[in-house]
Amino acid sequence: MDLNLPTYSFRIREQTGKKQIFDDFRRKWVMLTPEEWVRQNFARYLTEEKHFPSTLVALERSLRINQQDFRSDIVLFSKSGSPLVVVECKASEVKITQQVFDQIARYNLELRVSYLIVTNGLSHYCCRFDSNQQTYTFLPEMPDYKELMVNGQCGNG
Repeated sequence: MDLNLPTYSFRIREQTGKKQIFDDFRRKWVMLTPEEWVRQNFARYLTEEKHFPSTLVALERSLRINQQDFRSDIVLFSKSGSPLVVVECKASEVKITQQVFDQIARYNLELRVSYLIVTNGLSHYCCRFDSNQQTYTFLPEMPDYKELMVNGQCGNG
């Protein structure tokens, strides 16, 4: 499926009639679902185009909020190990709605990051969260890793 992202090469195989993709971040084969296709491509976009070191990228990170378990699609960390950005990925046929933004905002109750990104591989939305004002500001595009570090915007809100 074509996405609104640069084209990257991946290792894909078929196992017992189902396609799998090798996840370089988790270092294992995972089921190639439409959402996984977006997650893998967007993670590569963040490392290749936005220069996030792959060692600071975590896919499907577990979260516990109000005694419930969740998984964030992508979390980007600062060099000190603090969460910096959370990304919610949806399959390309899934529309980005207020529900998706509500979902990532819930994750941010735990992560307390300054940047939230929502993507379905076709549409990408990035916003900066101001924890003091409790406001979100949508940005024209996702800042580059170096921009975040240079501008000192890597704090937790």
